Amino acid sequence: QVQLVESGGGLVQAGGSLTLSCACSGGTVRRYVMGWFRQAPGKEREFVAALSWTDDSTVYSDSAKGRFTISRDNVKNMVYLRMNSLKPEDTAVYYCARSASIVVRTTVAEYSYWGQGTQVTVSS
Repeated sequence: QVQLVESGGGLVQAGGSLTLSCACSGGTVRRYVMGWFRQAPGKEREFVAALSWTDDSTVYSDSAKGRFTISRDNVKNMVYLRMNSLKPEDTAVYYCARSASIVVRTTVAEYSYWGQGTQVTVSS
């Protein structure tokens, strides 16, 4: 049974940085597309970033581009999301997810396994 556990969330001031971590057990992150999504109160879950396993190419949402970086450590079986220049509108629960797709996907339906989420709150 694949389990994804996120950590690293918290309260940060606008302009600050956080690094989220996602630990995978019962499976691997090495041969799968790994993604980060977020969900703010009253809003649908939205794509943030994803990482291909074939060539380590990355895809980012427009809001994340230039500020966030997704990465993977195959030895530790971990995925990370480094977030810089945080804004109050980045406040949300952030989820790590794994997709069996060969190519990077940006929709919730394409991901089979999800973590429980970690709260990120950015104060103004």
